[in-house]
Amino acid sequence: MHNVILRTVTVTDQWQPLSATPLIGSVTISTPPTNAATVLMRSIDDPDSEVFMVNGEWHDFQRIDLSTLQIKGTPGDKLTVIGGTW
Repeated sequence: MHNVILRTVTVTDQWQPLSATPLIGSVTISTPPTNAATVLMRSIDDPDSEVFMVNGEWHDFQRIDLSTLQIKGTPGDKLTVIGGTW
């Protein structure tokens, strides 16, 4: 692993990327069980397909560009990204 990725994103009601610049890594993306509501996630390659991440849900992604993923939801909720670049 070259660099560690540890990030907590505060969700807003507008779509925001998980990374402002291209960042390819293998990560686990999760939502804490303390969130008020679900968090929506989508790819910029297919913006019409939104995925609902319920509280406490997590998913592993291998070699994904985090700048291509966007999230939105209830302002103040969180989403965590943990992993690394190779």
